[in-house]
Amino acid sequence: MENVKLRLKKDDKVKVLTGKDKGKIGKVLKVLNKKNRAIVENINVAKIHQRPTQANPQGGIVEKPMPVDCSNLMIMCNSCIKPVRVGIKQLEDGKKVRICKKCNEQIDA
Repeated sequence: MENVKLRLKKDDKVKVLTGKDKGKIGKVLKVLNKKNRAIVENINVAKIHQRPTQANPQGGIVEKPMPVDCSNLMIMCNSCIKPVRVGIKQLEDGKKVRICKKCNEQIDA
């Protein structure tokens, strides 16, 4: 699998494009660059059976968000409030920032 540079970052607001959670919006909790996946809160939630441990003496069934492929996610723009493609623009001081392709506004994480 080819390592693609992801434009997703932690705390980004994303919309799910396909799958059982299609149309839902959530916040990125973690990005897994090598696997090209991201964990989004309240998206792709699985029920995990846990045996009792010292940390969790009760055990039981726990809900855990599972990774989603990044190709199924699209970043939400704060200004135009729509899912958008992301571009990169270099500022005068040499910093690179992500911009919305629709309205050319900077996307803040």
